[in-house]
Amino acid sequence: MKLLLLGTTGYHPNDRRHTACLMLPELGVLLDAGSAMFRVPNHLATDTLDIFLTHVHLDHVIGLTYLFDILHAGNVQQVTVHGEAEKLTALEEHLFSPLLFPIRPPFQAHVVAPRTTLRDGGVLSYFPLQHPGGSIGFRIDWPQRSLAYVTDTVASTEADYVERIRGVDLLVHECYFGDDRPAQAELTGHSCLTPVAQVAAAAGVGRLVLVHINPLLASDSDLDLDAARRIFSPIEIGADGMELEF
Repeated sequence: MKLLLLGTTGYHPNDRRHTACLMLPELGVLLDAGSAMFRVPNHLATDTLDIFLTHVHLDHVIGLTYLFDILHAGNVQQVTVHGEAEKLTALEEHLFSPLLFPIRPPFQAHVVAPRTTLRDGGVLSYFPLQHPGGSIGFRIDWPQRSLAYVTDTVASTEADYVERIRGVDLLVHECYFGDDRPAQAELTGHSCLTPVAQVAAAAGVGRLVLVHINPLLASDSDLDLDAARRIFSPIEIGADGMELEF
């Protein structure tokens, strides 16, 4: 199975990264729809797209306004956007207000189900996360592999979601801050590096890839992975265009 990291920053894009969008091209599944959505046509392998939203802050949904280009570029017959009911309502009332975006793209909106069976039999489930306005994380289980995506939350080994990601082969987890701004992380609902590594260790995951990186960081070396690897060694920083086999 291949997971594409199309966008790996948060808040706003920069010269190196676009905002949150992950893709399972073999399944026609997207996790979040940030500014990296313009890259989707290069990887289309199905005639349907299922977009699962963690929440509807703009850096995670602005790519929905790019759907006309995606539909034009490929043979996509149906697009379904899955999210919590109140978040889907907010999209319709605000992002697709005629004053902001005059023609709504042709997608179906479905309230995300507790368990969704994907086209290859994998099962996607979700769990709540701590974040202003609320967010959810996703876990996908197949007979031989598993994946969890946790973004826009405050990492803590005491958080309820730790049990929901236990034992996954691949954990893709946000890491907006290093360890120098814990108060800001708590205020904004984001994670610092050491707590993310501690979560991965506590949950017994196989591999940790960091995303939702602060776009103001001068380079990835601003995150001290050497210290984090003393807590959880199989850790790396995700980058736009990275392909993760798991």
